Amino acid sequence: MAFPKILVCLDTDPHSSVFDGVVAVDAGVDHLFRHAGVTPAAVRDLVYGALFTRGPTDLRNTAIFIGGSDVEAGEQLLAEVTRSFLGPMQVSVMLDSNGSNTTAAAAVIAAGRHVDLRGAEVAVLAGTGSVGKRILRLLASVGARTRLGSRSLAHAEQVADTIRADYPDVSIESFETTREESLRAALEGVSVVIASGPPGIELLPQSVRSDLPALRVAIDLNAVPPLGIEGIAVGEKRSAQGETVCYGAIGVGGTKMKIHQAAIAQLFQANDLVLDALEIYEIGKRQEGSGKRSKGGD
Repeated sequence: MAFPKILVCLDTDPHSSVFDGVVAVDAGVDHLFRHAGVTPAAVRDLVYGALFTRGPTDLRNTAIFIGGSDVEAGEQLLAEVTRSFLGPMQVSVMLDSNGSNTTAAAAVIAAGRHVDLRGAEVAVLAGTGSVGKRILRLLASVGARTRLGSRSLAHAEQVADTIRADYPDVSIESFETTREESLRAALEGVSVVIASGPPGIELLPQSVRSDLPALRVAIDLNAVPPLGIEGIAVGEKRSAQGETVCYGAIGVGGTKMKIHQAAIAQLFQANDLVLDALEIYEIGKRQEGSGKRSKGGD
């Protein structure tokens, strides 16, 4: 008997995400079991419902997706899901609350198309947010020298310390972004800037960006005016502004959507996968490499 693919969606918001549901269907999922307003206390019984209805060899056809707008709440659900597994009785699970993992993976992959990230000087503006922290961790995993910008230097240092704990040999510097003079000095010599701030907050004015001759890639993940990087439109993708290749939020979004679909499909290849930021990034890199081979380049 061929079992259909079932994706159990655990959403921390009051209503399940339509976006995540559509992506799952487009990725080939046969049935969605959608649960909204999920708290950690409710997770175990939901997981048990997924585990005890199919034998161990058939559990690869069931998977769990964790979504919602609150990334910290999603991380709590992921921890509860994995704690609920019983030896071989487990299913694959993916975390992408607020699109944080797929967006971070897409941003780093976009930057890597134009700059060898190992040893590169890369600045992440608003790097203390959910997407920014994941971007920084992915950059550390490939050996980039990162600069973490935040309105709060103390908060930036706290985030930097958590990443240093896992990547002690990687350089991470923190800087404060509220004054144009300090921002310009902190960005001197960077080859990549990624703005990952909240909607409607400008992080890099054109007056500063024009003074960065080493800048080769600028990526803005904010799609709500005023944009995060002045002068980069939301739809820009690989567009040249002088010596700098620019991406807007929608320009990165196509890559994010492909990674999201590929990661959902990957869940049904085995029953023991836990897809968080690093795992989703690896899926994106494989997909990027496959696309280059089929097209003979970017």
